[in-house]
Amino acid sequence: MKAAVLTNYDKNGRKLEIREVEKPSPRENEVLVKIFTAAVNPLDNMIIRGEVKLIVPYSLPLIMGNEFAGQVEAVGSAVKRFKAGDRVYGRMPLSKIGAFAEYAAVEEGALAPIPDYLSYDEAATVPLTALTAMQAFEIMQPKAGESVFISGGTGSLGAMAIPIAKSLGLTVFTNGSGDNAERVEKLCVDRFIDYKKENYADVLKDVDYVLDTLGDRELPNEFKVLKKGGSLVSLRGLPNGRFAKRAGLSFLKQLLFGFAGRKYDKMAEAKGQTYDFLFVHEDGAQLEKIGELFSPERPLETSVDTAFSLEEVNEALDKVKQGKSKGKTILKIAEG
Repeated sequence: MKAAVLTNYDKNGRKLEIREVEKPSPRENEVLVKIFTAAVNPLDNMIIRGEVKLIVPYSLPLIMGNEFAGQVEAVGSAVKRFKAGDRVYGRMPLSKIGAFAEYAAVEEGALAPIPDYLSYDEAATVPLTALTAMQAFEIMQPKAGESVFISGGTGSLGAMAIPIAKSLGLTVFTNGSGDNAERVEKLCVDRFIDYKKENYADVLKDVDYVLDTLGDRELPNEFKVLKKGGSLVSLRGLPNGRFAKRAGLSFLKQLLFGFAGRKYDKMAEAKGQTYDFLFVHEDGAQLEKIGELFSPERPLETSVDTAFSLEEVNEALDKVKQGKSKGKTILKIAEG
């Protein structure tokens, strides 16, 4: 089969090679998936640059790709939930990525059925953002009646996180460009803050939780609006010791990440708050809950910017690197 392969890490980025590799055979707990569409994400460029080696030390050469949609080709002897012909999507297991290929053998537990109303192209854009939102709230453990600020919630993550937060009974605040206000308000956000007119740090206070999507430059303000004892989960800050312990990393890595994230831990400690970094992992059960939460009447919001072929993977990675996409960049690997 054809696959896009990383041969060496390169901090400046490196071109992937299209290679003919052996088609995988599923182990007893794996599903062989014929990949129809894979999404291209900033995470893929981070892996190429070697920025996640301390979290996940991949061996090279490595078939790249983290997010996909496809059809079950065959199943291992212990697989119970899927059969040949099923439409499935997922985030590749952290320990074994490889969505930029014609086939992938994926652990059963990483997969979920694709909602009937989604095409393969649409479905491939969902897993990472959906699981990110679910896992952020899993860390927070919010209660109905509490509040959350989702920074920069006008993008694909906000389209997932806002409805999930509302389903949990939370009061939801977010900010972004006023051009997106109407679309975000349709998601039932309780307050939208146009960053060109107001600074959220001046109008919000004592929020129970913050979901950070902006990173270092905004974290001081996000801690400012967070109540004493509140919880902040970041997608863009640095890993810390709490993350390393939660991820089951070695004692040495817990020390290293504890040192790396101490700046944010100190910000949090000033008001008895907590800081958690999130690196999203595979979870088919959580993804299936997403499919149940978003009905055909209130469907998952998806957006595809540009479609490339597998052979054009490097052009797709370059486009994502530029950060100007208005939706997901995808690789159409086969027609489904």
